[in-house]
Amino acid sequence: MAEAHQARVHTVVEDMVQSLERDHIRKMQGRMFKCSADCCDRSTDSMSQVHHCIERCHTPLAKAQGVVTSELEKFQDRLTRCTMHCNDKAKDLFDSGAKEAAVRSMMDRCVGSCVDDHISLIPSMTRRLKENLDSLE
Repeated sequence: MAEAHQARVHTVVEDMVQSLERDHIRKMQGRMFKCSADCCDRSTDSMSQVHHCIERCHTPLAKAQGVVTSELEKFQDRLTRCTMHCNDKAKDLFDSGAKEAAVRSMMDRCVGSCVDDHISLIPSMTRRLKENLDSLE
């Protein structure tokens, strides 16, 4: 993917991830640490009981991280498939005798279209992630 297109996607996804981290994940981390500290304060519990208590405290955050990672992987896979289609179209055009400049231009437009299409998916992906994270809290 052309560097400018890649930078656009990276910026938008990074903004989304930072927003999710700030508004959801960070709160979950705070609750996890408080919960874990409470587990450690239980002086009558065995070491094993404290360990299991701490694991329970970590579960929601681990699930949240899994949800975000899975969604980002799906997004990346879809974007990759789109750009691979552009590569195939460029190869076909080049094989048909088109000039390199025309092939590069077509490739740039095609990849730009992929990026535009996928950036437009970010708001719905963000909404879905927020709903999933809210349900874990």
